[in-house]
Amino acid sequence: MLEPETYTGGIVETNAHLIRLSGGILLVDAPEGVAAWLKAKNIKVDALLLTHQHFDHVLDAAAVQVAHGCTIHAWSDFSRDLTLERFFGAMAGSAFSVPEFTVDVLLSETQTLSLGGCEWQLYHVPGHSVDSVCFWQKEHELLFSGDVIFRDSLGRTDFPGGSFQQLVNGIQEKLWALPDTTQVYPGHGPATSIGRERRENPFL
Repeated sequence: MLEPETYTGGIVETNAHLIRLSGGILLVDAPEGVAAWLKAKNIKVDALLLTHQHFDHVLDAAAVQVAHGCTIHAWSDFSRDLTLERFFGAMAGSAFSVPEFTVDVLLSETQTLSLGGCEWQLYHVPGHSVDSVCFWQKEHELLFSGDVIFRDSLGRTDFPGGSFQQLVNGIQEKLWALPDTTQVYPGHGPATSIGRERRENPFL
């Protein structure tokens, strides 16, 4: 079984997952500090996949894109509404800014993706964020879930565009169809599996 390398960084301990495949190296999400981590490990990334654009998942996206010349794949074009800059600025009374990056491949226009010599199935599961997408690789039994589902928990639904019912429905309709043995690598916290969460997740 292929096991990704995980970097965790930023103020809310956000995961970035690195996967080495026969056809290239992929990075899923780009929290603060991951660009320096890649440089220290002398790793060159071929593509960056974004599970969604909340600030903690994309703070280093521009730095990775510039340093590696990699393509960025996301559900939507770069948006300061999606990064939550305006939301948190209004709440806290102070502004912060995510360095702007270019989305090269819009995932809203496809259901599959060919990267790293593998075919990836895409599952759009809004409810935490309107642009939340999960990436599933069948042969390696891998799911990168972003903030859709965690070990024993789900993504928050109190941000703009959030909906608890929409999130639960999306998980049950799309992710529960995957094999129990599918390993789930979330945006926060430890890895889990589809079977474990179907049986034990208290929110589901």
